[in-house]
Amino acid sequence: MKYLFIVQGEGRGHLTQAIALSRILRRHGHEVVEVLVGKSSNREIPSFFMDKIGARVRTFASPNFCHGKDYKKVKLAKSILFNITVKKLREYRESVHLIHRRIEKASPDVVINFYEILAGLVNLCFREHVPFVCLAHQFLLKHPDYRYGNGTGREEMLLRFNNTLCSFGATKTLALSFYPLKDFYRERVAVVPPLLREEVLGISPNDEGYILGYMLNPGYMDEVKCWHKSNPDVKVHLFWDKKGAPPVLKVNENLIFHWINDVEFLRYMQGCSGYVTTAGFESVCEAMYLGKLIMMIPIHVEQEINAADAAGTGAGIVNDTFDITCLIHYLPQYSTDTVGFRMWVQSAEELFIRLDHASVK
Repeated sequence: MKYLFIVQGEGRGHLTQAIALSRILRRHGHEVVEVLVGKSSNREIPSFFMDKIGARVRTFASPNFCHGKDYKKVKLAKSILFNITVKKLREYRESVHLIHRRIEKASPDVVINFYEILAGLVNLCFREHVPFVCLAHQFLLKHPDYRYGNGTGREEMLLRFNNTLCSFGATKTLALSFYPLKDFYRERVAVVPPLLREEVLGISPNDEGYILGYMLNPGYMDEVKCWHKSNPDVKVHLFWDKKGAPPVLKVNENLIFHWINDVEFLRYMQGCSGYVTTAGFESVCEAMYLGKLIMMIPIHVEQEINAADAAGTGAGIVNDTFDITCLIHYLPQYSTDTVGFRMWVQSAEELFIRLDHASVK
């Protein structure tokens, strides 16, 4: 069968999920004919994605989050206003038409949407006659047994509305989850394991005595530097995707910033004592699989839900700043059994192949 991927390019989670699924599909004789990635002027598509996805990649303009003046927390109202200007709406209209043309040209048997909102708008505008499978952790919000994100606050309601737009016209929604739940047939939701790359599955973790961090928003850089002045003996490696940053920015011997690189990131994940992150689903799963204590600093409602969910499994703690002391103090008492989670993750290939085939019957 032929698959076409549409991927939200914000962060690295959806990108690495696409890499993992493309490899699973190819191992079972299928083909990924093209990959369309939504991007903004503030982000660059990491080179590792281009190198490893194994298909032609096209990019298109897509909505993205905006941050406050400190470049830390996401501001939803600002994001909405930024993305509905006349110029932006024209760009997104062109993107919708581009996606439609590429679907017609490639004639895939299945389209997989990795949480790109414009893919849902394509279905809304053109009623594509090809099965759409939508895949993201956020679709767990549709499940009646999911304990998080069910409030009536503005941000949670906007997130659920975004889910509806992303999955408009979907044949099936695949909800990535830290743990198994029964499928929810009424909403066509299948609960599936995290999609971790085979490089992660083959790692044997150890502890080399440093803290690893993934910092999507560069505004936290000053906060980290300030903390490190009071804790100069703690070795910290931080990965980010700041546009124009050098491959390695060495503040001093014990504080080093790295441009995001999947091979290097996993190498440092393997040997870290603990992991600090803004609570993106994918890297939290990687740390959980390797049994690393996680401190999560969510920057918007989606990550707040991720953080509460992961903390509820015993994987780590939640904080509102990059005060790594909290993580260090928790390390001596941290103990978790990763066997169940690892078995759940390792069942992904069989479940994804079965579900993807079933979705087009």
